Amino acid sequence: MTNEPDQTADLPGLNRSIRPIDKAPVRIVHIGMGAFHRSHQAWYTQHAGDAAEWGIASFTGRRPDAAEVLAPQDGLYTLVERSDAGDAFEVIGSIVEAVDGADVERFVELVSARSTSLITLTITEAAYRLGVDGKLDSQAPDVVADLAVLAAGSSSGKPTTPLGRLVLGLAQRRAADAGPLAVVCCDNLSNNGTVARSAVTGMAGAFDAGLAAWIEANVSFVSTSVDRITPRTTAADIDAVAAACGYRDESPVVAEPFVNWVLSGDFPAGRPRWEDAGAVFVDEIEPYENRKLWLLNGAHSLLAYAGQLRGHKTVAEALADEFCRRAVEEFWDEAAANLHGGDLGIPEYRAALLERFGNSRIAHHLAQIAMDGSTKLRMRALPVLRAERAAGRSGRASARMLAAWTAYTATASGLQDPLAEDIAAANLLTGRARLEALLRLVDPDLVADAAIVDLVEGLLDTFAAAGNLS
Repeated sequence: MTNEPDQTADLPGLNRSIRPIDKAPVRIVHIGMGAFHRSHQAWYTQHAGDAAEWGIASFTGRRPDAAEVLAPQDGLYTLVERSDAGDAFEVIGSIVEAVDGADVERFVELVSARSTSLITLTITEAAYRLGVDGKLDSQAPDVVADLAVLAAGSSSGKPTTPLGRLVLGLAQRRAADAGPLAVVCCDNLSNNGTVARSAVTGMAGAFDAGLAAWIEANVSFVSTSVDRITPRTTAADIDAVAAACGYRDESPVVAEPFVNWVLSGDFPAGRPRWEDAGAVFVDEIEPYENRKLWLLNGAHSLLAYAGQLRGHKTVAEALADEFCRRAVEEFWDEAAANLHGGDLGIPEYRAALLERFGNSRIAHHLAQIAMDGSTKLRMRALPVLRAERAAGRSGRASARMLAAWTAYTATASGLQDPLAEDIAAANLLTGRARLEALLRLVDPDLVADAAIVDLVEGLLDTFAAAGNLS
């Protein structure tokens, strides 16, 4: 790291020594070098019993910034575990290469290397470019552009999407006869391994049916449920690390102490002993995915939209608002009624979430959570709403999340969403026409059910009424 003391010495505040060691060989390639990847998968890999055998080459997604800061630090960074009791500091060294995602040549080189056993993904829900039918949206402009590049070959340019780059890397792995590997999806999607498979094989099959068949036969897609609240790093966090640790880290990561990882799938070329760090391997992932997607992520989305409408900026602030707290509890009641299978411990999980959300020292900003709502709501609100209505109940608490989102889109500036232009066009309409246009973007089937539209429309008044959830 920049300006750090002798690495053979104890560093103040770290309660550990950093000593020069050989870097682990690259055996994991990651796409999406954000803070969550560094607080979660990189942390688990560091704490695996065989960590010395498993180095990560981490590539950025949309922007090069993270690599530009982390590469000069040789991939090292400080993880700050922040609780109401104080901060704990640890230097993470499992990322042995920090690379700009635009360096497609290096990415392809590593994916096609026989030594590479795993590809992990944190590319956000929207990046899989799946339509509401669960298939690749082959008409999305960036997908169209990447398919043209892939079909034309290297002379026509480089793919720009994570999917396009991954398919190119797998094509080269096939050509190199480098053997099977696993793709491990770590995004907040139900049955995310299947989603990743559908997206990757959809992109591959659109220009080379033989490649798609090879992927089906040689690439395992592992489903996971990931959990660790990780807000954006601030300048104050950087200063706090410098003050506590005695060195300047330009790229620390702040996270809550809680961390959880549940995985289901095959690893044909091996994997780290993540279970040494507490990861759990199961045959059936869906109950754990749904618990996390509905209870944690669903509540986050509800707080993001309702909380901002009521003037709050962070999760802790919104949870302290009785209006928002009751909305969350009522949504949890609906979600819990539809969670089955596995040793889920729903009451304990809910109690832990209230404690985690209320951690006032983790400034988890609602504006960050609110991004990509048209995609996230399909996984966080709609399954619960549909299950409730199928059981003969109203789904009122789930529908409230949709109402909060539709109200929020009319007030947000610089909305970040894959359908931002369509949302803006819908907001030019008024009344029920506007509401139907917005709901159609989440799922056209919503508009086909007039009773659901009526329910959401009625709930819009709760936000205008400011303070009454009835």
